[in-house]
Amino acid sequence: MAKRSNRAGSGEGGFRPSVLEGVLERITFANEETGYTVAKVDTGRGGELTTAVGALLGAQPGESLRMEGRWGSHPQYGRQFMVENYTTVLPATVQGVRRYLGSGLVKGIGPRLAERIVDFFGVEALDVIEQTPERLIEVPKLGPKRTRLIADAWEEQKAIKEVMVFLQGIEVSTSLAVRIYKKYGDSSISVVRNEPYRLATDVWGIGFKTADTIAQAVGIPHDSPERVMAGIQFTLSESTGDGHCYLPEERLIAEAVKILQVDSGLVIECLARLVAEEGVVTEKVAGPDGEEATAVYLVPFQRAEAALAAQLRGLLNASADRLPAFQDVDWSVALGWLASRTGAELAAEQEEAVKLALSRRVAVLTGGPGCGKSFTVASIITLAAAKKAKIILAAPTGRAAKRLTELTGHEASTVHRLLELKPGGDASYDRDNPLDCDLLVVDEASMLDLLLANKLTKAVPPGAHLLLVGDVDQLPSVGAGQVLRDLLDERSPLPRVRLTHVFRQAQESGVVTNAHRVNTGTPPEFAGMSDFFLFPSDDTEATAELTVDVVANRIPRRFGLDPRRDIQVLAPMHRGPAGAGNLNVLLQQALTPSRDGVAERRFGGRIFRVGDKVTQIRNNYDKGANGVFNGTLGVITGIDGVDQSVAVRTDEDEDIDYDFAELDELVHAYAVTVHRSQGSEYPAVVIPITTSAWMMLQRNLLYTAITRAKRLVVLVGSRRALAQAVRNAGAGRRYTALAQRLADF
Repeated sequence: MAKRSNRAGSGEGGFRPSVLEGVLERITFANEETGYTVAKVDTGRGGELTTAVGALLGAQPGESLRMEGRWGSHPQYGRQFMVENYTTVLPATVQGVRRYLGSGLVKGIGPRLAERIVDFFGVEALDVIEQTPERLIEVPKLGPKRTRLIADAWEEQKAIKEVMVFLQGIEVSTSLAVRIYKKYGDSSISVVRNEPYRLATDVWGIGFKTADTIAQAVGIPHDSPERVMAGIQFTLSESTGDGHCYLPEERLIAEAVKILQVDSGLVIECLARLVAEEGVVTEKVAGPDGEEATAVYLVPFQRAEAALAAQLRGLLNASADRLPAFQDVDWSVALGWLASRTGAELAAEQEEAVKLALSRRVAVLTGGPGCGKSFTVASIITLAAAKKAKIILAAPTGRAAKRLTELTGHEASTVHRLLELKPGGDASYDRDNPLDCDLLVVDEASMLDLLLANKLTKAVPPGAHLLLVGDVDQLPSVGAGQVLRDLLDERSPLPRVRLTHVFRQAQESGVVTNAHRVNTGTPPEFAGMSDFFLFPSDDTEATAELTVDVVANRIPRRFGLDPRRDIQVLAPMHRGPAGAGNLNVLLQQALTPSRDGVAERRFGGRIFRVGDKVTQIRNNYDKGANGVFNGTLGVITGIDGVDQSVAVRTDEDEDIDYDFAELDELVHAYAVTVHRSQGSEYPAVVIPITTSAWMMLQRNLLYTAITRAKRLVVLVGSRRALAQAVRNAGAGRRYTALAQRLADF
């Protein structure tokens, strides 16, 4: 090793192809999207570490690498080795073996155990693990259980490396290689070679574009029907990510042609084949403009939309009634008793909502901040409880469920936990095993997407009352559909009440006042406000720096709020200097900096530290008691280099462990996009608003951000961008047919 390293490291002839061997000590930068990496390598010659840059995708600290590339010089960082490709090699010295085993590469072996194994077996330690792992039990205090775990981890590491070597040439990341292996095991390379488009549907994190790159690398033709059909399904899947339940046939064909770069005739032929094979479903529907169009659905979304409409109609018209006492109640007596209990009279709109919720099997309650939604819901629950009703309360997020519990005094849970979702997404409670309740109240219903709403309504028993509560003027759900908006559509037969009166106490709040101003297209006021501020800044990068200062220093100093627990930055978009991505980097540096002796773990371009605020970015039904879901917030409480896991305490007070290979499911959450904040409420909200986010500056987005705050809103940025957001009502309608289906029954 040393000889070769010295020869490559002479640096003579600058651009000559060279070989550098050494141990990867640490990664100082990694771009998740391109795989470009900056690393420090110990070549075993003493002195300073060598800088290596370039194609080090998948390499982990502690590994011995053989890198091919060229020596060069950076004007700022000096001499560095530019890597074109690399292979891992097993270390050949006792010191190298000890470092390799103790690096955390092999699950179950930390630095102390590595030292004991190497002290016992010497330079042959790796051969023992490879050839005769049962001999590990000879090491003092190393039992059979840990021995077996180490042997299994070593085998998996080898198998994953084989997959990674195969995928490395087409720039598939380490985490995806691990996922491919965990999905297909020993069949991984066969699937990748022969059925690459399966990856897009089977493996989370691999979309059509990655699968398509792999397919081209293994020789699948550009105009292959397999490729085109996969591309059509990808186009529909992408549209569900934008909130659509279907796409009109003409738009689908046009978008698929653009993505696939093939003739439209081939797309039309392959679409017909998909319909015939029931890969997609077509239907005639009335679009957002009222014009009839041929809608193309992915099968689960068409089934969910039809089922949701049927279930709501069935619940509404059920002959049974599990709250019969309210069919002939004397409302003046009931409401008088309620006022004596609560010490407050209901407004006329609130009375109407109470009567609807308790006398009709399905009802929808909507309204903005300060209009008394919470008091109305509490009143409904108080009256139902007085009649000994079985009441269940739920909300889409942990924070919203906690708030509902505090408001009503009755325990509330998330919808996912209520339904006890199982691995694969099936619910324990459904039509065959309904919930035992007389009244089900679901708060923050604007967050319910089509698939979750369908699962929820299936679990409501016939005769029970379902009350859906939410603010229809907020952003619709992150997932496909606009369920609350469709239920309130003029074509929908569902009983509904919209609260519009802002109560006097709420009128004193700048947060409430300005939320309503923005919602009606009127600019917010700042003069004389003690809870609503603007820090002007026209430069985007300066806005980002000012946002960090506001969070880390100004708000804590003025209001005594904790910057991690009490303050949430809500950005219109993820990208850009003032986007959530960059702000997370800056806020982490300010609030959770690197400290000696405190564990951290790099994954791709992110570094995770104990104390970091994080959020889950996919539904994972295999984690926790009933799954962990997109948008779940938490705090990192521990990082274990031996077990290769990160512990997170979620906002539902559940402790979840993530393997290092699963860290692409987590992102930092010091700043989140406004879409990700739905259903949550924070003491203070800071909103960076810049002209660089021009396309995202919409009224309902700003309104949603403002209404997430309980006590304080601080806007940071451009007055021009703020004016654009208030002016632009332009939230486009999603392609859904739920309202039409409800009307057609």
